[in-house]
Amino acid sequence: MRVKLIKRDQQADGNFNNGEILEKKPIGFPQDGGITKPYSNLFYWAHAWTPDKKSTIGLHPHQGFEICSFILEGSINHFDTKQDKWISLKKGDVQIIRAGNGISHAEELNEKSEIFQIWFDPNIQLSITKEASYDDYKSDEFEVIENNGTKTKKIAGKNCPMKIFSEGIEINSYEITEKNKLNLQLQNDSVYSYFILDGEGSMNNDKIEKGDFFIVYDSEVLIINTNTKIKIFEIKSPQRPSYNTYSERFMR
Repeated sequence: MRVKLIKRDQQADGNFNNGEILEKKPIGFPQDGGITKPYSNLFYWAHAWTPDKKSTIGLHPHQGFEICSFILEGSINHFDTKQDKWISLKKGDVQIIRAGNGISHAEELNEKSEIFQIWFDPNIQLSITKEASYDDYKSDEFEVIENNGTKTKKIAGKNCPMKIFSEGIEINSYEITEKNKLNLQLQNDSVYSYFILDGEGSMNNDKIEKGDFFIVYDSEVLIINTNTKIKIFEIKSPQRPSYNTYSERFMR
C-alpha cells in the first residue's frame, strides 16, 4: 500500500471577493502552489466556505470538464446559461455541470456555507464535442446504508442516481458515530482519495483529522481507527484511465 497524506496546512490556499469566500485545495491549479497535482482523472478539488456573509462568483465559462459541487453545510444558489435561471441547493445536495462544448455559470454561497467543488476529466478530446448539460440531486435521493455503527452514503457509481461520464468514478461518504474501526475493501487497480470532513482518527500509523486529505494506491484494504465521531468523503478513480487526460497532454 502506498499512501500520500496531505495535511490541511500543506494544501494550497485560495479566496474570492477579498476573502468573502475562502478555500483550501487538496488538488490545485498549477499556479496555486499546492503539493498535489492532478492525478487519475481528478483535475481539481477545492474546499470552499463563507466565513461571514453571502458572496457571489460572477458568470464565467467552462469547457470539457465535469464540474461537481457537493453542499457540505448551508446552501448555495447556481445559475448557468443552459438552465437560464437560479437554482437553490442545500446541505447534502449535489450538482454536476458537464461543460461539454461550453457553458457559463455563476454561483452564490450563502452565509456560513461550505462546499466541495471537484473537476473530473471525462476525456476532454471527446467531451468538448458534446453539448453541455446540467443535473442536480437532492440529498434524500442518495441511498444511506447503516451497518455496525457506520452510515455509508452512496453518491456516484453502480445503482446510484448521479450520472457522471468520467471513467471509473465512485463517490461515497462515511459517518461513524462512535469510537470504532472502519474497514474498507479496495481494488488495487484503483486510486482512492479521502477527505476528513469532521473528527479524527488514525490510518497507516498516521493521525488524521478534520481538513486532512490522503490518497491510497495499490491496496486491497484500508483500516481507519476512530477516536471520536468521524465523517469521511471518498472518491474511487482509475489508476490509469483508458484515455490521455488533460493534465497528461498539456501539463507535463
